[in-house]
Amino acid sequence: MAQYMCGPCGWIYDEELGDPEHGLAPGTLFADIPDDWRCPECGVGKDDFYLLDFVI
Repeated sequence: MAQYMCGPCGWIYDEELGDPEHGLAPGTLFADIPDDWRCPECGVGKDDFYLLDFVI
């Protein structure tokens, strides 16, 4: 499982944990998140997220 960081605000999406509070079940791959999904902290789209090559 991977982690992705929002470039503008630094919020981390962890595929293992998902984001149940915003409708993403644990284990949801970043690639499987709908394209219209937005960062729950700052509202930017998926294109502004970066794959982390280390685990936080």
